[in-house]
Amino acid sequence: MADRGLSIGQVAQRTGMSVHTLRLYERKGLLASEVRRDGSGRRVYSAWDVEWLANCVKFRASGMPLTAISRLAQLVREGSGNEAERLKLLREHQHRITEQLTQLHDCLELINVKVASYEHHLATGASGDPWQLQPRPAPKDDTHQLG
Repeated sequence: MADRGLSIGQVAQRTGMSVHTLRLYERKGLLASEVRRDGSGRRVYSAWDVEWLANCVKFRASGMPLTAISRLAQLVREGSGNEAERLKLLREHQHRITEQLTQLHDCLELINVKVASYEHHLATGASGDPWQLQPRPAPKDDTHQLG
């Protein structure tokens, strides 16, 4: 694999990305290295390219904007000396994901309560909507008795 390289179709299969997306990533500068071409002008990807693209798939799945991936790729292409900027970019994304996970955890807690309530409602054979407020009897007020 490292000697011959991989065709765009092979990379698409390995990464789960479409050929169209791979070409788009190349045009947008999202790859961390220049894609080589063979004698016929066809793209030849390295194992490093495939590894980088696998990272890009995860970055996108986590909501990282293409502009951030592009900036990170640019920094990687520039080589050493800019690690602090790479770290800053990744930490910012890490913070966004942590916030999203907190929100998702809160949502999951609510859903768990709802599921448990419906399961209990169905298991006990209760009637009516478990979320509709049932009318409560008026409180008895002994101080103002009529009659």
